[in-house]
Amino acid sequence: MTISATPSIKDGCLMVRGKVVFTGVPANVFVSPASCGSAFVGAASAAPSSRHVFSLGLLEEYKFLCLFRFKIWWMIPRVGKSGCEIPMETQMLLLEAREESALHDENSSESSTENTFYILLLPVLDGEFRTSLQGTSSNELQFCIESGDANVQTSQALEAVFINSGDNPFELMKNSIKILEKHKGTFSHIENKKIPAHLDWFGWCTWDAFYTDVNPQGIREGLQSFVEGGCLPKFLIIDDGWQETLNEFQKEGEPLIEGTQFATRLVDIKENDKFKASGSDKSCADLHEFIEVIKEKYGLKYVYVWHALAGYWGGVLPSSGAMKKYNPKIAYPIQSPGNTGNLRDVAMDSLEKYGVGIIDPQKIYDFYNDLHSYLASSGVDGVKVDVQNLIETLGSGHGGRVSLTRQYQEALEQSIARNFKENNLICCMSHNSDSIYSSKKSAVARASEDFMPKEPTIQTLHVASVAFNSLLLGEITVPDWDMFHSNHSTAEFHGAARALGGCAVYVSDKPGKHDFKILKRLVLPNGSVLRARYAGRPTRDCLFKDPVMDGKSLLKIWNLNKLSGVIGVFNCQGAGSWPMKQGVQDTPIAASIPSLISGQCVLFNLSFYFNLIVASKTKIAEQPLNNKSHFAGSLSRLPKEGKLEVSLGVLKCEIYTISPIMVFSQNLHFAPIGLLDMYNSGGAIEAMNCTMDLSGCTVKVKGRGCSRFGFYSSTKPKYCTVDMKEEEFIYNAEDGLLTVKLQGECNLRDIEIVY
Repeated sequence: MTISATPSIKDGCLMVRGKVVFTGVPANVFVSPASCGSAFVGAASAAPSSRHVFSLGLLEEYKFLCLFRFKIWWMIPRVGKSGCEIPMETQMLLLEAREESALHDENSSESSTENTFYILLLPVLDGEFRTSLQGTSSNELQFCIESGDANVQTSQALEAVFINSGDNPFELMKNSIKILEKHKGTFSHIENKKIPAHLDWFGWCTWDAFYTDVNPQGIREGLQSFVEGGCLPKFLIIDDGWQETLNEFQKEGEPLIEGTQFATRLVDIKENDKFKASGSDKSCADLHEFIEVIKEKYGLKYVYVWHALAGYWGGVLPSSGAMKKYNPKIAYPIQSPGNTGNLRDVAMDSLEKYGVGIIDPQKIYDFYNDLHSYLASSGVDGVKVDVQNLIETLGSGHGGRVSLTRQYQEALEQSIARNFKENNLICCMSHNSDSIYSSKKSAVARASEDFMPKEPTIQTLHVASVAFNSLLLGEITVPDWDMFHSNHSTAEFHGAARALGGCAVYVSDKPGKHDFKILKRLVLPNGSVLRARYAGRPTRDCLFKDPVMDGKSLLKIWNLNKLSGVIGVFNCQGAGSWPMKQGVQDTPIAASIPSLISGQCVLFNLSFYFNLIVASKTKIAEQPLNNKSHFAGSLSRLPKEGKLEVSLGVLKCEIYTISPIMVFSQNLHFAPIGLLDMYNSGGAIEAMNCTMDLSGCTVKVKGRGCSRFGFYSSTKPKYCTVDMKEEEFIYNAEDGLLTVKLQGECNLRDIEIVY
């Protein structure tokens, strides 16, 4: 008998693939088929309301991974085994199931996936209502629908929670988002969006370098210090501090009242005096002249500037003459009980007290268009738009949170398309499902809370949260890992993560405070980066483990290049703990964290893509590479189901390039590795083919970059050429490592290995 994969309710149980997922499902809950074996779960109530909480039934003895908003702006992951551990504001829930039993044997092999399948629940948007999941102390799983406007009510939710299942968790997520894209029509999958070109170039953001004290002279000094070190940023983000703003609640000369900084409001769309001739820097006539000069002098391709979705943190100033045309009014945010049920945020506490100058939704496109057209005329190429989730708290009187978010999002995207050439938009603080499922064109979004250089306990959390959040966000946007400092105790850790994150690589170094050894393993001499193809995500064997607090698990992040794969292994244990509200669903912390954690890098995570495998380990930190040294890592030939043993101290990492072995003849097995001195070596390989005739075999590889280019070869070649010129090569018969030196420019190179 064939068991249908489509979820259904039978005898009070919600079934998926013939397995019971929820028991005690209430009679008011119903399931409606979607497509490809997926379905929507909904529920009905006796009375209409702007907010309902419905029970889905009991959830017990399933390993789960959830993504939830621990505060209004940001998601983090959580793992567990029962409904009581699922926090409020959960926006993704993934369950691990087996055909023969619901729960794994804890001692089963990490590499065993036989009979394992995955069940995905995504709380989505249903008309004007937004859904989230939450557990109860009795192991019930509830879903909450809310409009954010007391006048927008309903008595039923028809398509509140999407549910689907599959054998591969990554394909399951991708397919589910594509089904939702087609069915809902309110957002687009990342494959259907135009990707901003800045992602492929090294960048510098002014935030941690200057914070709001950013000024033209400081920016010039910072750019010059990069040039002197031989590492050229090609895109620049002028972060918060360039706008004309006013804080009505802080009197000049008096001590700062904590929180009032968030109530600061935008006065004008034009730059402030720091970027005008009237400011302290007389060499800068205005923003236009400044950008023109730095582009020409430093070879910048893209200059972005920062602004908030509402204009500034506290919105716009209603009494400003320049703002009156947009009909702004002071509104006081109303947070969802889901937000206040987790961690409160100081910015929201401030805005609830002082209010937000919100632009009339009918005028919001005019505001964005005026702002962006002015910036574009000043030479600005794009914008980073922050504080986006604020809009969910201002929906009262505007048709609710979903309606208002969608109006702002559509207006923003229309203005970006009209004023900037390449969809140059970075979204930030936008982790609510209102924004996620209203994103039709936005192609880049920050994937975690800020990199905070002065906070030692959140460095591991940053890397782990981005990787897990990318499971969901990476199907809708390119996850932005945020800036980091190259001259920092955790620089290698952050740099390695970004090398395989498929993301932009940019730093926020203070002028003159750089570690160019690290930067040059991320950035080619022409300013480009070796960006992997997809979002870097946790490998399958650590999806349901806590790599931050269980005291034993390593975080493994995987990605693909055009012809190879890459896996990074990170020890995130013992340097911080997940933020949770005191006394609410406390996560147990491992009693003791060993100084060294050992584990396996199991290659079945990439065996979906490759057969025979050669694994190249990039040596991290212990032995810096230089042009005269031999390959400082190691090269291993492994079977498809091979394992790599790894032991790491806290905040240490290793990167493995995984390349498929091509069998060109009985005596010639070959695999490209790429630039040996870069973190993501395989990102330098663009194409490969082989031609054979009576005289022998020629392997042709298109690669880019400079320095040592490596290959695995079972046989020593006769000779090698680069751009049709014969070049010396080094061949190690013991491990099969073949190295060719690429000289000169970093352009695309034609490498031929002749046998």
